[in-house]
Amino acid sequence: MKLLVFAHIPPPHHGQSYMVKLMLDGFGGDCRKASASTGPVQCYHVNAQVSDNMEDIGTFRFGKLFLIFRYCLEAIWCRIRFGVRAFYYVPAPGKRAALYRDWIVMLLCRPFFRHRVYHWHASGLGDWLQKDGNWFERWFTHRLLGKSTVGLSLAIPSMRDALWFCSDRVEIVPNGIPDPCPDFDTRIRPRRIARVTARRKLKTGESLTDADAAGPEPHVFRVFYLAHCTKDKGVFDTVDGIRLANAMLKKEGSLLRVRGVIAGAFLFPHEETELKEAIMRANQSEPCVEYAGFVGGEMKQRLLEESDCMCFPTYYSAEGQPVSLLEAMAFGLQIVTTRWRAIPELLPSDYPGFVPAKSPEAVATALQAAMFQDARTLRDAFLSHFTIERHVEMLGKALKTMDSL
Repeated sequence: MKLLVFAHIPPPHHGQSYMVKLMLDGFGGDCRKASASTGPVQCYHVNAQVSDNMEDIGTFRFGKLFLIFRYCLEAIWCRIRFGVRAFYYVPAPGKRAALYRDWIVMLLCRPFFRHRVYHWHASGLGDWLQKDGNWFERWFTHRLLGKSTVGLSLAIPSMRDALWFCSDRVEIVPNGIPDPCPDFDTRIRPRRIARVTARRKLKTGESLTDADAAGPEPHVFRVFYLAHCTKDKGVFDTVDGIRLANAMLKKEGSLLRVRGVIAGAFLFPHEETELKEAIMRANQSEPCVEYAGFVGGEMKQRLLEESDCMCFPTYYSAEGQPVSLLEAMAFGLQIVTTRWRAIPELLPSDYPGFVPAKSPEAVATALQAAMFQDARTLRDAFLSHFTIERHVEMLGKALKTMDSL
C-alpha cells in the first residue's frame, strides 16, 4: 500500500508532530529517501511544516500560503510520479486559521486521491463548528473533509469527529511510544517503592530505617507538569493545587511536602506573566514550585525519573491522548488528571487520580492521596496497550482496511 503522508514532523515539537514521526519511522520512512525500508505500508512524506515555533501554530501569515501551495504541488507530483492513491492528513482543531489551511489543502489535493485517511489527533472540530462556526463554515468544511475512506480515532470518546464527518470506516488506534525506560524494573522501580514506603512511614510517625534507598528528601512528593503552559491545559490549577496541598499538610502538622516542576513553552505572553505571578504566590511561605522552561532529551528524562507524580488537569478543547501521560505511565509515575476527551481510555476506569476540571482544591486532595499509592499498574498498562510496536501494528491493520472498500 502506498500512502501520501501530508503532515509535519518536529520541529516544532508537540504530540501530533511526534506521533507522525513515529508512524513514519515505524513504516520504514519516506520511500523517496535512500535510507527508507520497504514494508506493507510505503510512505511518501510531504513535511507540511508552516509554523516555525509553538507560538506560530494556528496563526495567519501570508508566507504560510506560499508554503501550503508548494506542499500541495509536491503531493500532487507524488500522486502522478509514484501512483500514490491514499492521502493521509491530520485535520485541524477548532481554530479558523488552521481550518482555512485545511480548506486550501483539500481543494487542491482531494480531487487527485481516491482514498483519504484522516487521523483525528486533535479532538472537537465538529463540536467547534456546531458551536462557534457559521453555516458556511459548517457546510464547506463538511463538503471538503467529509466522507473520508478511513477515520482514525484515538479512543471511543474521540470518534465524534470521524462520525460527524461521515467516514466510510472508523478505526480506533491508541497512541503508542517507544519505551523510554526499558530498565525500569531494575533501576527505577526499587526507588519508587522505597519512596512510597518512606512516605507511608512518615505519615504514621515511624522512623526511616533505610532512607538512602528512597533517594534525597524522601518526605518530598515531587510533582511534574509537562505540556504547553496554558490555562486550559491545567498549568494554573497545578500550581494552585500544589500550594493548597502544602497548606493542608502544614495545617495537619505533617512533615510531608509537595514540590512541583513546571515544564513547557508558552503560547500566549500574558499567560507567561500570569504564571510567574502564580508561582510567586505559591512560593511565599516556602519554595514549592519552579518553572523549568521547555525541556527535552536528557533533562526531560531526568525529571521523569526523579518525579513521583505527573499532574495534568487539562480541559483543552482539542485534547487527544497526550504523549506526556504515556511517558508518565512508562516511568511508573502516579497521575492526577481529568476525565477529558480520550484520557480516560488510558487509565483504569476506577483509577483514583481523576479530578474535576478547573478545581485546584480537588488537585490538592488528589496529590495528597497519590503520595501513598503505587503506580505499577500504570506501567503494566503502558506495556500492554501503548507501546510503539502495538501502535504501528494497529495502524497498519487500520490502513489495510482500505483494500476492502
